[in-house]
Amino acid sequence: MPYAVGALTADDPRVLLAKAAIRAARRLEMRNVELARVLGVSEAVISKIDRHGDALPNDAKKLELAKLFIRLFRSVDAIVGGDDTVSARWLRNENTAFGQKPIDAIQSITGLVDVVSYLDARRALV
Repeated sequence: MPYAVGALTADDPRVLLAKAAIRAARRLEMRNVELARVLGVSEAVISKIDRHGDALPNDAKKLELAKLFIRLFRSVDAIVGGDDTVSARWLRNENTAFGQKPIDAIQSITGLVDVVSYLDARRALV
């Protein structure tokens, strides 16, 4: 559904997803450029969201990527018992399941989906 310019409110789903993605990235110690790559937006968009509470672009794919990224964060957070330091370290350490660091894997859509699927399977064990 299209939104008129200036018609954004604090409860707009695009604003809520943007804020949640920023909070998740901060807790995972991600830089704006890394989050921008995950969501398929420019670093400037992430900066505007971070500074001014802007919304994500009205693009179904970008909104879906934000949902997947938030799901990734929630899964890691649940697995490590809410320890942000452990979550951030997990993201930056080599992972044999992916053959690379999760932070590198999630820079592509297929990698993000693979990491979320992996975490969903691991979370089911908790």
